[in-house]
Amino acid sequence: QVQLVESGGGSAQAGGSLRLSCAASGFLFTNYAVGWFRQSPGKEREFVAAIDWSNKRTSYRDPVKGRFTISRDNDKSMLYLQMTSLKSEDTAVYFCARQKYPFLDDYERISDYTYWGQGTQVTVSS
Repeated sequence: QVQLVESGGGSAQAGGSLRLSCAASGFLFTNYAVGWFRQSPGKEREFVAAIDWSNKRTSYRDPVKGRFTISRDNDKSMLYLQMTSLKSEDTAVYFCARQKYPFLDDYERISDYTYWGQGTQVTVSS
């Protein structure tokens, strides 16, 4: 079955960096857009970044543009999120997710994602 397992979360100082990883299995990774989402206490889950199935296009939430970089390794079925210049408002549980259908060209809608990892906590202290 489809599995997504995040790792790499933890604590960092403001201005620091963290790298999240997501190991995917149970499906043909190269056919699907995958993304990162986050959720803070009392807030709805929100889109952070996504990368399309062809590994050619990326999309980012405005507050993280220029600070976060999403990438994927299709040979290893891995998804990554490099986070730099971290801010306290980046504190959240981060989830990787896979879209329901393959080869989609729009990948910012949370409703298009049906498979989720368990999440990894990122805490940024100022």
